[in-house]
Amino acid sequence: MDHDAALTLFDHQMRQRTRADDPDDPGARVERVGDVVRQVGADGDWNGIVWSGLGPATADAAIAEQVRYFASLGRDFEWKLYAYDRPEDLGARLRAAGFTPEPEETVMVAEIRDLPTAVDLPEGVRLQPVTDPAGVDLIADVHEQAFGTSSTRLREQLLAQLAQTPDSVTMTVAMAGDLPVCAARMELHPGTEFASLWGGGTLAAWRGRGIYRALIAHRALIAAANGYRFLQVDASSQSRPILQRLGFVPLSTTTPYLYEQPHIHEQPPVRH
Repeated sequence: MDHDAALTLFDHQMRQRTRADDPDDPGARVERVGDVVRQVGADGDWNGIVWSGLGPATADAAIAEQVRYFASLGRDFEWKLYAYDRPEDLGARLRAAGFTPEPEETVMVAEIRDLPTAVDLPEGVRLQPVTDPAGVDLIADVHEQAFGTSSTRLREQLLAQLAQTPDSVTMTVAMAGDLPVCAARMELHPGTEFASLWGGGTLAAWRGRGIYRALIAHRALIAAANGYRFLQVDASSQSRPILQRLGFVPLSTTTPYLYEQPHIHEQPPVRH
């Protein structure tokens, strides 16, 4: 795979020309304001900056403009910063403006034709598609146990996707009897050559048995059947070695910078 060509295609299709998660929802939209592309969604949807093309003389004003805009909507938002974004000190400028960085992830891409597609599962484990709220509950349960974080917002997001854009998302749970042991999802991006992988959490007691790899192969088969060329994933430090062994190539790194609206998160005074 040509690294530079793949990165250019990714930047153009998935960032500069991104589409709203639900193009049919008037409350979800993608807007280009100067040298910034932002996605605006309803409450519970993802809101944030997808792409920017800033310089040292324009960055601070653009950041302040986005803070004001999302404050006017009363929404938290994320500035998704990539290693090749400019200016070089954009991360420091975001922190100075009140953003909080989350852990860095590696943007990894593979051509689907180069990936293994054998879905090899341990004995007694089966893959179950998620098509209803009960399945979303299983995904949320795995998420909380695998990552140790609340799944409240994830549950809301996945329920909204099932209701509004079921054809653009594939959700799968690996079940050992009645126990959900791994969960993952894939988003299809119409008008691009990319499908993106999300989740991929496995319960600690079930790691190292090939379930994560089987779910990647399962999703690769679905993406290929829908005509996509690439799989893309924002990989954690834990999943990056597995993905590299399967044939994924690092394109860049990305760091989510979060901005929380103070008035949303203010706590009422405690009465003694």
